Amino acid sequence: MSDFELIHRVVLSSATPLRSERIQLTPLPEGTVLQVFGPAAHAGSLAHAAARAGLSLRANGPGQWYLVGDETTTRDVLAELTSGLPDGFTVVEQNHGRVRIAVEGDAVKAVLAKGTGVDLSQFEIGHATTTLIGHISAHISRTSADRFELMPLRSFAESLWHDLEKMAAEYVVVPSRP
Repeated sequence: MSDFELIHRVVLSSATPLRSERIQLTPLPEGTVLQVFGPAAHAGSLAHAAARAGLSLRANGPGQWYLVGDETTTRDVLAELTSGLPDGFTVVEQNHGRVRIAVEGDAVKAVLAKGTGVDLSQFEIGHATTTLIGHISAHISRTSADRFELMPLRSFAESLWHDLEKMAAEYVVVPSRP
């Protein structure tokens, strides 16, 4: 970690959450995003460390994971987390590099299917992968039956947000004017 603090500006601060009966689109707090590399044989130790730190563990490929949470992780918590891992693990802070977006509702699979080739009907709760959504690469995690979290690179978050608004448009009822 660096010895100086970066000036943090929230990327989706002007984004208005989308709420309808069938679909919700919400920017999530820019809390903690840690990318972890290490031996898959010791993934249980990583899961235990994530739980102790109050973070969600998400797969990102062989020997790669993300640890995410709504709250910012302090240097002390990060040091405790990394010191509790077996040899061979590397933790890279991505707080300023990734943004999280929640997409949920009973139309979530239909909305996301417009932008990705991942068969979300076969995507079990707790599963995650990195894929394209439209032309933007994003990490996608299924967090419940009707909820997914998307995590694009920070510089693509606004573009992905606008694409998601367009993909969800058919499920949003705009009140008619008198």
